[in-house]
Amino acid sequence: MSVTTLATRPLPSRAPLWGLGLAVAVLVLILACPTPEGLPLAGQRMLAVFGFAVVVWITETLDYAVSAVVIGALMAILLGISPDPAKPQVLMGTVQGLTLAVSGFSNTALILVAAALFLSVAMTITGLDRRIALFILSCVGTRTSRVVIGGILVSIVLSFLVPSATARAAAVIPIMMGIIVAFGVEKRSRLASLVMITTVQAVSVWNVGVKTAAAQNMIAIGFIQRMLGHDISWLQWLAAAAPFSIAMSVVLYVVMMLMLPPETDEVPGGAAAIAKERAALGPMTGKERRLLTISLVLLCFWATEQVLHPFDSATTTTVAVALLFLPGIGVMQWKEVQGRTPWGTIVLFGIGISLGTALLQTHAASWLANLVVATFGLDRLGALAILAVLGAFLIIIHLGFASATALAASLIPIVIAVLQKVQTPGINVIGMTMLLQFVVSYGFVLPVNSPQGMLAYGTETFVARDFIRTGLVLTVCAYALTLVFGATYWHWLGYV
Repeated sequence: MSVTTLATRPLPSRAPLWGLGLAVAVLVLILACPTPEGLPLAGQRMLAVFGFAVVVWITETLDYAVSAVVIGALMAILLGISPDPAKPQVLMGTVQGLTLAVSGFSNTALILVAAALFLSVAMTITGLDRRIALFILSCVGTRTSRVVIGGILVSIVLSFLVPSATARAAAVIPIMMGIIVAFGVEKRSRLASLVMITTVQAVSVWNVGVKTAAAQNMIAIGFIQRMLGHDISWLQWLAAAAPFSIAMSVVLYVVMMLMLPPETDEVPGGAAAIAKERAALGPMTGKERRLLTISLVLLCFWATEQVLHPFDSATTTTVAVALLFLPGIGVMQWKEVQGRTPWGTIVLFGIGISLGTALLQTHAASWLANLVVATFGLDRLGALAILAVLGAFLIIIHLGFASATALAASLIPIVIAVLQKVQTPGINVIGMTMLLQFVVSYGFVLPVNSPQGMLAYGTETFVARDFIRTGLVLTVCAYALTLVFGATYWHWLGYV
């Protein structure tokens, strides 16, 4: 199974047209309700669009890119015929409504996501990601425990170099599948299940650890920049998140080895299988060397952002991608890239930021935040308790989402508004938002909770039951670690 096949395979829809009917019903119901006191009419209409978006994204009744276009159209029309919250005596007009609907496309976080996706495509075109993965696997040995560790290590290393969880999974999963086949083990054996589930869960774990590892992180950064006027550097994110991901990687190994113990401790012929895969790649090409050099230099720029230079991650990544297209220096051409780039992710990302921005500007986010604070009594809780309550809420609601990007787009602006409303003295809104964004990536329970989970499920090396039961344990451990880190390390850093 090729990387391209995995990367382009459509994910199955979980809901027929009744999902769209339900979304429309929610939209109409909210529009028909009397406007609550303190909420502008434009805000009520944005809550209706928000309700429509959540139902569509949970049920997956529409393709994500299509849903983004529909949401943008609804925003343009409904805001266009609404009184301007700043000047209630005049309508906003469809021009202003459409401008707000596409405002997310001018966010630097969107530029970073698009550039990162191009960088991921370059890895796939040159095969550098595959070469790195096979090199790591050749170093760890062929004991089953070491193969599992190797899968985790590959996910860790690629999280620094391949800024897309789906692209990393599409690179690693075919390699692990090829090794399983070469080992001669049954596809539904415990060893195959152990290797595949561990590898894909490691991808999710390191979505947390590295700022540029996942699009949902950029969603949070975009809202932090727009709503709070602040940025979080690549190194600040790494300092806060990497220790957690390291701890979770250890937990992942222990949990998986205990719950899915392999049938054998040693895989006969494993070293030969990996050597054969590496030999098939041939010597390292000039394109791979240039891509590796550019990637390592870019990584250095990310790591020293706001420390040794003033350039932000979006700018340095854009420059790196520009170099990858230049004749003589570059490694790819536009025609190669355009068919491999997940444009739907970029469209969803832009509309997601626009949705959050509109919720903020129409005062819908602040009204909803007041409701959440009053309902859960958050104004009487300490910072750690708030982290516990909101973290549990995000974990539970993630069960209904197949995209962490959609989840972040839906709820991070609400989370920020809630944190701004609580009266807890000295609460760090920026730090708490970052920590709760970590929780957004805890899509461990269901294969459909993440694209990488569905890619792994498509290999037919495990049954959903094994993914769910191990995923539930991993989720409980991740939540417990969140509270432990919140009470210790993150508290010492001043985030809690």
